[in-house]
Amino acid sequence: MTKQPVKISPSVLTADFWNLGRSIAQLEEAGADLLHLDVMDGLFVPNISFGLPVIAALKKHTAIPFDVHLMIEKPHRYLERFRDAGADLLGFHLEAGSPVEETLRSIRALGMKSCLTIKPATPAQGVFPYLPFCDMVLVMSVEPGFGGQSFLPGSLSKIKAIREEANRQNLPLDIEVDGGINLETAPLAVQAGANVLVTGNVLFSAPDMKARLKELREITAR
Repeated sequence: MTKQPVKISPSVLTADFWNLGRSIAQLEEAGADLLHLDVMDGLFVPNISFGLPVIAALKKHTAIPFDVHLMIEKPHRYLERFRDAGADLLGFHLEAGSPVEETLRSIRALGMKSCLTIKPATPAQGVFPYLPFCDMVLVMSVEPGFGGQSFLPGSLSKIKAIREEANRQNLPLDIEVDGGINLETAPLAVQAGANVLVTGNVLFSAPDMKARLKELREITAR
C-alpha cells in the first residue's frame, strides 16, 4: 500500500485548561488534523480527567474532528453518549473489559470511526483478529493515565508488526501512537508505520504552535 499522510492529533491533556478555548482555536488555525481527548475514570487508569460535558461544550466551538480516547472500564456502556457529545472517532482499550468485536461494530454503526487501543504490556498480536473492524489502532508508547512521560522504544516494533499485519490483510488502517512524541521520536514512529501522532508538550510548550506543527510535518515527511 502507498504511504499514508501523517496526521497530527494534539492532546488537550497537556493544554492550560484556564485557556483551553484559546489553545484549541490556535490549534485549529495551525492546521491540526484531529483533537485528541483523553477520558479517564480513575479506575482503568489511576487518574481522572474530564468527560461528556466538556467534550460537548468544546464541540460547539471548533470544527476539528474529535479523536476521543476512552481510558475507562467497560466503555461499551457509553458509546451512544460519546457520539452525542461530539466524538468523531472513538477509541477504547482492548484491556478494558468490553466485548471487543461487538464494541467496534457498534461504534461504526453509530456513525463514528472505530479505534482499538493497547497498553505497552499488551503484544501487537492482541489486535490482529480485530483489525477488519478498526479504522484505527492506537499504540500507547507510555503507560496510560498521565501526560509528559518518555517514549517507550519497544513501541516501535509493535507499530511495525501491526502495520505489516494490516498490509497482509490489505486494510487501509490508521495507526496512532500516543506518548512521548517529540521532534526526535515522531520520525521514528512514522518510519515504523504510524501515521497519526498524538502530540502534547512538543506543541503546547512551543512559542509558535503553527511553526512547530509545520516542523513536525516536515520531519515526518522525509
